[in-house]
Amino acid sequence: MKTFILLLFLGFQTVVSLAQDGDKMPYLTKSLANDAINSVVVNTSAGGILVSGRSGQQPRVEVYIKGNNNRELSKGEIKKRLDEDYELNITVNGHELRAIAKNKHNMNNWRNGLSISFKIYVPQQSNTDLTTSGGGISLDNLKGSENFTTSGGGLEIDKLTGIIHGNTSGGGIKVSNSGDNINLETSGGGIIAENCIGKIRLETSGGGLHLENLKGTINAHTSGGGVEGSNIEGELITGTSGGGIDLKEMNCSLDANTSAGSLHAQMKHVGKYLKLDANSGNIDLELPLKQGLDLNLKADRVNQHPWKISGFSGEWDKDHIKGTVNGGGIPVNANASSGNIDVKFN
Repeated sequence: MKTFILLLFLGFQTVVSLAQDGDKMPYLTKSLANDAINSVVVNTSAGGILVSGRSGQQPRVEVYIKGNNNRELSKGEIKKRLDEDYELNITVNGHELRAIAKNKHNMNNWRNGLSISFKIYVPQQSNTDLTTSGGGISLDNLKGSENFTTSGGGLEIDKLTGIIHGNTSGGGIKVSNSGDNINLETSGGGIIAENCIGKIRLETSGGGLHLENLKGTINAHTSGGGVEGSNIEGELITGTSGGGIDLKEMNCSLDANTSAGSLHAQMKHVGKYLKLDANSGNIDLELPLKQGLDLNLKADRVNQHPWKISGFSGEWDKDHIKGTVNGGGIPVNANASSGNIDVKFN
Protein backbone atom coordinates (compact mmCIF):
# COMPACT_ATOMS: atom_id res chain seq x y z
CA MET A 1 0.00 0.00 0.00
CA LYS A 2 2.74 2.51 0.89
CA THR A 3 4.59 1.86 -2.38
CA PHE A 4 1.38 2.31 -4.37
CA ILE A 5 0.63 5.69 -2.76
CA LEU A 6 4.24 6.83 -3.21
CA LEU A 7 4.15 6.11 -6.94
CA LEU A 8 0.98 8.13 -7.32
CA PHE A 9 2.43 11.00 -5.28
CA LEU A 10 5.52 11.19 -7.44
CA GLY A 11 3.37 11.33 -10.55
CA PHE A 12 1.45 14.36 -9.27
CA GLN A 13 4.45 16.51 -8.36
CA THR A 14 4.25 18.45 -11.63
CA VAL A 15 0.61 19.31 -10.99
CA VAL A 16 1.46 20.47 -7.48
CA SER A 17 4.23 22.71 -8.80
CA LEU A 18 1.73 24.38 -11.13
CA ALA A 19 -0.62 25.07 -8.23
CA GLN A 20 2.25 26.64 -6.29
CA ASP A 21 2.57 29.30 -9.01
CA GLY A 22 -0.49 30.84 -7.40
CA ASP A 23 1.79 32.03 -4.60
CA LYS A 24 3.75 34.16 -7.08
CA MET A 25 2.84 37.17 -9.13
CA PRO A 26 1.98 36.40 -12.76
CA TYR A 27 4.20 37.85 -15.46
CA LEU A 28 1.07 39.22 -17.11
CA THR A 29 -2.71 39.06 -16.71
CA LYS A 30 -5.36 39.52 -19.41
CA SER A 31 -9.01 40.06 -18.49
CA LEU A 32 -11.68 38.01 -20.27
CA ALA A 33 -14.63 39.68 -18.55
CA ASN A 34 -16.20 40.97 -21.76
CA ASP A 35 -15.48 38.01 -24.04
CA ALA A 36 -18.03 35.30 -23.03
CA ILE A 37 -15.45 32.58 -23.60
CA ASN A 38 -16.79 29.10 -24.45
CA SER A 39 -13.65 27.52 -25.97
CA VAL A 40 -10.02 27.44 -24.79
CA VAL A 41 -7.00 26.40 -26.87
CA VAL A 42 -3.60 26.32 -25.16
CA ASN A 43 -0.25 25.15 -26.47
CA THR A 44 3.00 25.49 -24.54
CA SER A 45 6.16 23.43 -24.80
CA ALA A 46 7.60 23.86 -21.32
CA GLY A 47 4.99 24.76 -18.74
CA GLY A 48 1.84 23.75 -16.92
CA ILE A 49 -1.79 24.54 -17.72
CA LEU A 50 -4.71 25.14 -15.38
CA VAL A 51 -8.25 25.83 -16.62
CA SER A 52 -11.03 26.46 -14.09
CA GLY A 53 -14.73 27.21 -14.39
CA ARG A 54 -15.16 27.67 -10.65
CA SER A 55 -17.76 30.30 -9.77
CA GLY A 56 -16.66 33.52 -8.13
CA GLN A 57 -13.52 33.91 -10.27
CA GLN A 58 -13.05 36.85 -12.61
CA PRO A 59 -12.59 35.53 -16.17
CA ARG A 60 -8.91 36.03 -17.02
CA VAL A 61 -5.63 34.56 -18.21
CA GLU A 62 -2.55 34.58 -15.97
CA VAL A 63 0.88 33.83 -17.43
CA TYR A 64 3.69 32.58 -15.20
CA ILE A 65 7.25 32.45 -16.54
CA LYS A 66 10.48 31.16 -15.05
CA GLY A 67 13.72 29.63 -16.26
CA ASN A 68 13.70 26.02 -17.43
CA ASN A 69 16.17 25.23 -14.66
CA ASN A 70 13.53 26.45 -12.17
CA ARG A 71 15.48 29.64 -11.59
CA GLU A 72 13.51 32.80 -10.90
CA LEU A 73 14.17 35.56 -13.42
CA SER A 74 13.64 39.29 -13.36
CA LYS A 75 10.92 40.76 -15.59
CA GLY A 76 13.64 42.38 -17.64
CA GLU A 77 15.42 39.08 -18.25
CA ILE A 78 12.13 37.36 -19.10
CA LYS A 79 11.22 40.08 -21.60
CA LYS A 80 14.64 39.85 -23.24
CA ARG A 81 14.39 36.07 -23.69
CA LEU A 82 10.80 36.30 -24.90
CA ASP A 83 11.68 38.92 -27.51
CA GLU A 84 14.68 36.99 -28.76
CA ASP A 85 13.50 33.40 -28.69
CA TYR A 86 9.73 33.03 -28.18
CA GLU A 87 6.33 33.81 -29.59
CA LEU A 88 3.71 34.45 -26.89
CA ASN A 89 0.23 35.17 -28.26
CA ILE A 90 -3.02 35.47 -26.32
CA THR A 91 -6.00 36.20 -28.57
CA VAL A 92 -9.79 35.99 -28.48
CA ASN A 93 -11.81 35.41 -31.62
CA GLY A 94 -15.50 34.45 -31.69
CA HIS A 95 -15.58 33.53 -27.97
CA GLU A 96 -12.52 31.28 -28.40
CA LEU A 97 -9.42 31.98 -26.33
CA ARG A 98 -6.09 30.95 -27.81
CA ALA A 99 -2.95 31.05 -25.63
CA ILE A 100 0.13 29.94 -27.56
CA ALA A 101 3.74 29.96 -26.36
CA LYS A 102 6.40 28.49 -28.63
CA ASN A 103 10.10 28.74 -29.30
CA LYS A 104 10.91 30.58 -32.51
CA HIS A 105 14.22 28.82 -33.16
CA ASN A 106 13.79 25.30 -31.69
CA MET A 107 16.91 26.09 -29.72
CA ASN A 108 18.83 23.27 -28.09
CA ASN A 109 20.22 25.36 -25.23
CA TRP A 110 17.67 24.42 -22.59
CA ARG A 111 19.53 26.41 -19.93
CA ASN A 112 18.34 29.60 -21.59
CA GLY A 113 14.84 28.24 -22.15
CA LEU A 114 11.69 29.42 -20.43
CA SER A 115 8.89 27.56 -18.69
CA ILE A 116 5.67 29.35 -19.66
CA SER A 117 2.58 28.29 -17.69
CA PHE A 118 -1.03 29.41 -17.99
CA LYS A 119 -3.80 29.69 -15.41
CA ILE A 120 -7.13 30.41 -17.10
CA TYR A 121 -10.50 31.19 -15.51
CA VAL A 122 -13.53 30.92 -17.79
CA PRO A 123 -17.30 30.22 -17.63
CA GLN A 124 -18.23 26.69 -16.62
CA GLN A 125 -19.69 25.85 -20.02
CA SER A 126 -16.37 25.77 -21.89
CA ASN A 127 -14.59 23.33 -24.19
CA THR A 128 -10.81 22.91 -24.03
CA ASP A 129 -7.97 21.73 -26.27
CA LEU A 130 -4.74 21.79 -24.22
CA THR A 131 -1.22 20.64 -25.09
CA THR A 132 2.08 20.84 -23.22
CA SER A 133 5.22 18.75 -23.30
CA GLY A 134 6.73 20.14 -20.13
CA GLY A 135 4.25 20.35 -17.27
CA GLY A 136 1.10 19.19 -15.56
CA ILE A 137 -2.50 19.91 -16.53
CA SER A 138 -5.29 20.71 -14.08
CA LEU A 139 -8.98 21.21 -14.91
CA ASP A 140 -11.97 21.81 -12.66
CA ASN A 141 -15.62 22.84 -12.75
CA LEU A 142 -16.12 22.60 -16.52
CA LYS A 143 -18.96 21.27 -18.69
CA GLY A 144 -18.26 20.42 -22.31
CA SER A 145 -15.67 18.61 -24.40
CA GLU A 146 -12.26 18.57 -22.72
CA ASN A 147 -9.18 17.29 -24.60
CA PHE A 148 -5.72 17.58 -23.04
CA THR A 149 -2.31 15.98 -23.38
CA THR A 150 1.15 16.28 -21.83
CA SER A 151 4.32 14.24 -22.07
CA GLY A 152 5.94 15.82 -19.05
CA GLY A 153 3.57 15.96 -16.08
CA GLY A 154 0.51 14.73 -14.24
CA LEU A 155 -3.20 15.28 -14.82
CA GLU A 156 -5.65 16.45 -12.15
CA ILE A 157 -9.35 16.56 -13.00
CA ASP A 158 -12.18 17.57 -10.66
CA LYS A 159 -15.86 18.35 -11.23
CA LEU A 160 -15.91 17.94 -15.02
CA THR A 161 -19.01 16.89 -16.94
CA GLY A 162 -19.12 15.87 -20.59
CA ILE A 163 -16.49 14.30 -22.83
CA ILE A 164 -13.17 14.06 -20.99
CA HIS A 165 -10.14 12.80 -22.92
CA GLY A 166 -6.66 13.15 -21.39
CA ASN A 167 -3.25 11.61 -21.97
CA THR A 168 0.15 11.83 -20.30
CA SER A 169 3.35 9.84 -20.69
CA GLY A 170 5.12 11.51 -17.79
CA GLY A 171 2.98 11.49 -14.65
CA GLY A 172 0.06 10.24 -12.60
CA ILE A 173 -3.65 10.97 -13.00
CA LYS A 174 -6.28 11.91 -10.44
CA VAL A 175 -9.91 12.27 -11.48
CA SER A 176 -12.74 12.98 -9.05
CA ASN A 177 -16.38 14.07 -8.97
CA SER A 178 -16.67 13.84 -12.75
CA GLY A 179 -18.88 12.10 -15.23
CA ASP A 180 -20.47 11.22 -18.53
CA ASN A 181 -17.59 10.00 -20.74
CA ILE A 182 -14.10 9.73 -19.20
CA ASN A 183 -11.07 8.45 -21.13
CA LEU A 184 -7.68 8.85 -19.42
CA GLU A 185 -4.32 7.24 -20.15
CA THR A 186 -0.77 7.41 -18.78
CA SER A 187 2.41 5.45 -19.34
CA GLY A 188 4.28 7.14 -16.50
CA GLY A 189 2.28 6.90 -13.28
CA GLY A 190 -0.67 5.61 -11.31
CA ILE A 191 -4.34 6.55 -11.56
CA ILE A 192 -6.77 7.54 -8.80
CA ALA A 193 -10.46 7.70 -9.73
CA GLU A 194 -13.02 8.70 -7.10
CA ASN A 195 -16.71 9.64 -7.08
CA CYS A 196 -17.21 9.40 -10.85
CA ILE A 197 -20.13 8.22 -12.94
CA GLY A 198 -20.69 7.20 -16.57
CA LYS A 199 -18.56 5.50 -19.18
CA ILE A 200 -15.03 5.38 -17.76
CA ARG A 201 -11.83 4.12 -19.39
CA LEU A 202 -8.54 4.22 -17.46
CA GLU A 203 -5.22 2.88 -18.77
CA THR A 204 -1.69 2.93 -17.31
CA SER A 205 1.49 1.02 -17.96
CA GLY A 206 3.46 2.78 -15.24
CA GLY A 207 1.61 2.46 -11.93
CA GLY A 208 -1.30 1.17 -9.92
CA LEU A 209 -5.04 1.85 -10.02
CA HIS A 210 -7.15 3.10 -7.12
CA LEU A 211 -10.89 3.05 -7.85
CA GLU A 212 -13.45 4.27 -5.32
CA ASN A 213 -17.15 5.15 -5.45
CA LEU A 214 -17.61 4.66 -9.19
CA LYS A 215 -20.85 3.97 -11.04
CA GLY A 216 -21.27 3.06 -14.69
CA THR A 217 -19.36 1.07 -17.28
CA ILE A 218 -15.72 1.02 -16.16
CA ASN A 219 -12.69 -0.36 -18.02
CA ALA A 220 -9.49 0.03 -15.95
CA HIS A 221 -6.21 -1.70 -16.80
CA THR A 222 -2.56 -1.52 -15.76
CA SER A 223 0.59 -3.40 -16.64
CA GLY A 224 2.68 -1.65 -14.00
CA GLY A 225 1.00 -2.10 -10.61
CA GLY A 226 -1.85 -3.41 -8.54
CA VAL A 227 -5.57 -2.62 -8.58
CA GLU A 228 -7.54 -1.45 -5.54
CA GLY A 229 -11.27 -0.84 -5.71
CA SER A 230 -14.23 -0.23 -3.43
CA ASN A 231 -17.94 0.54 -3.75
CA ILE A 232 -18.39 0.13 -7.51
CA GLU A 233 -21.77 -0.19 -9.22
CA GLY A 234 -22.58 -1.13 -12.81
CA GLU A 235 -19.85 -3.02 -14.66
CA LEU A 236 -16.11 -3.22 -13.96
CA ILE A 237 -13.63 -4.81 -16.35
CA THR A 238 -10.13 -4.64 -14.90
CA GLY A 239 -6.78 -6.37 -15.21
CA THR A 240 -3.10 -6.16 -14.36
CA SER A 241 0.10 -7.92 -15.31
CA GLY A 242 2.07 -6.08 -12.63
CA GLY A 243 0.41 -6.79 -9.28
CA GLY A 244 -2.52 -8.12 -7.30
CA ILE A 245 -6.18 -7.07 -7.23
CA ASP A 246 -8.15 -6.11 -4.12
CA LEU A 247 -11.84 -5.28 -4.62
CA LYS A 248 -14.29 -4.56 -1.79
CA GLU A 249 -17.99 -3.70 -1.51
CA MET A 250 -18.66 -4.62 -5.15
CA ASN A 251 -22.21 -4.28 -6.48
CA CYS A 252 -21.65 -4.88 -10.18
CA SER A 253 -20.88 -7.18 -13.05
CA LEU A 254 -17.18 -7.96 -12.72
CA ASP A 255 -14.40 -9.27 -14.97
CA ALA A 256 -11.01 -9.16 -13.19
CA ASN A 257 -7.75 -10.85 -14.09
CA THR A 258 -4.15 -10.76 -12.91
CA SER A 259 -1.07 -12.60 -14.13
CA ALA A 260 1.22 -11.38 -11.34
CA GLY A 261 -0.51 -11.74 -7.99
CA SER A 262 -3.50 -12.80 -5.94
CA LEU A 263 -7.07 -11.61 -6.32
CA HIS A 264 -9.60 -10.69 -3.64
CA ALA A 265 -13.21 -9.88 -4.54
CA GLN A 266 -15.89 -9.06 -2.00
CA MET A 267 -19.28 -9.06 -3.73
CA LYS A 268 -22.26 -7.39 -2.06
CA HIS A 269 -24.29 -8.28 -5.14
CA VAL A 270 -23.28 -9.88 -8.45
CA GLY A 271 -24.60 -8.12 -11.55
CA LYS A 272 -25.03 -9.96 -14.85
CA TYR A 273 -21.85 -12.02 -14.42
CA LEU A 274 -18.68 -12.60 -12.37
CA LYS A 275 -15.43 -13.72 -13.98
CA LEU A 276 -12.13 -13.95 -12.05
CA ASP A 277 -8.76 -15.20 -13.29
CA ALA A 278 -5.46 -15.38 -11.38
CA ASN A 279 -2.63 -17.03 -13.31
CA SER A 280 -0.01 -17.03 -10.55
CA GLY A 281 -1.81 -16.48 -7.27
CA ASN A 282 -4.78 -17.32 -5.09
CA ILE A 283 -8.36 -16.10 -5.31
CA ASP A 284 -10.23 -15.02 -2.18
CA LEU A 285 -13.92 -14.73 -3.05
CA GLU A 286 -16.84 -13.53 -0.94
CA LEU A 287 -20.31 -14.05 -2.41
CA PRO A 288 -23.79 -12.90 -1.31
CA LEU A 289 -25.55 -15.56 0.75
CA LYS A 290 -29.05 -15.33 -0.74
CA GLN A 291 -28.43 -14.67 -4.44
CA GLY A 292 -29.08 -17.34 -7.07
CA LEU A 293 -25.73 -18.25 -8.66
CA ASP A 294 -24.29 -20.76 -11.16
CA LEU A 295 -20.84 -21.67 -9.80
CA ASN A 296 -17.85 -22.82 -11.86
CA LEU A 297 -14.70 -22.61 -9.71
CA LYS A 298 -11.38 -24.23 -10.69
CA ALA A 299 -8.04 -24.23 -8.82
CA ASP A 300 -5.33 -26.47 -7.39
CA ARG A 301 -7.62 -26.58 -4.38
CA VAL A 302 -11.02 -25.02 -3.70
CA ASN A 303 -11.70 -24.29 -0.03
CA GLN A 304 -15.10 -23.33 1.34
CA HIS A 305 -16.10 -22.85 4.95
CA PRO A 306 -18.37 -24.21 6.16
CA TRP A 307 -17.74 -27.14 3.85
CA LYS A 308 -21.31 -27.52 2.57
CA ILE A 309 -23.40 -24.59 1.33
CA SER A 310 -27.11 -24.51 2.08
CA GLY A 311 -29.06 -24.90 -1.15
CA PHE A 312 -26.12 -26.15 -3.25
CA SER A 313 -26.73 -28.65 -6.05
CA GLY A 314 -24.01 -30.03 -8.30
CA GLU A 315 -20.44 -31.40 -8.32
CA TRP A 316 -18.07 -30.63 -5.46
CA ASP A 317 -14.45 -31.82 -5.67
CA LYS A 318 -11.28 -30.60 -3.98
CA ASP A 319 -10.18 -28.73 -7.13
CA HIS A 320 -13.50 -27.91 -8.76
CA ILE A 321 -16.99 -26.73 -7.81
CA LYS A 322 -19.66 -26.76 -10.50
CA GLY A 323 -23.28 -26.31 -9.55
CA THR A 324 -26.00 -23.95 -8.40
CA VAL A 325 -26.78 -22.01 -5.23
CA ASN A 326 -30.28 -20.84 -4.32
CA GLY A 327 -31.67 -22.31 -7.54
CA GLY A 328 -28.99 -20.82 -9.80
CA GLY A 329 -29.04 -17.73 -11.99
CA ILE A 330 -25.99 -15.50 -12.35
CA PRO A 331 -22.85 -17.16 -13.81
CA VAL A 332 -19.83 -17.09 -11.46
CA ASN A 333 -16.56 -18.29 -13.02
CA ALA A 334 -13.23 -18.25 -11.16
CA ASN A 335 -9.94 -19.85 -12.19
CA ALA A 336 -6.72 -19.94 -10.17
CA SER A 337 -4.48 -21.97 -12.44
CA SER A 338 -1.51 -21.99 -10.06
CA GLY A 339 -3.15 -21.36 -6.69
CA ASN A 340 -6.13 -21.94 -4.44
CA ILE A 341 -9.63 -20.51 -4.29
CA ASP A 342 -11.11 -19.68 -0.89
CA VAL A 343 -14.83 -18.96 -1.17
CA LYS A 344 -17.30 -17.95 1.51
CA PHE A 345 -20.87 -16.67 1.57
CA ASN A 346 -21.97 -13.64 3.61
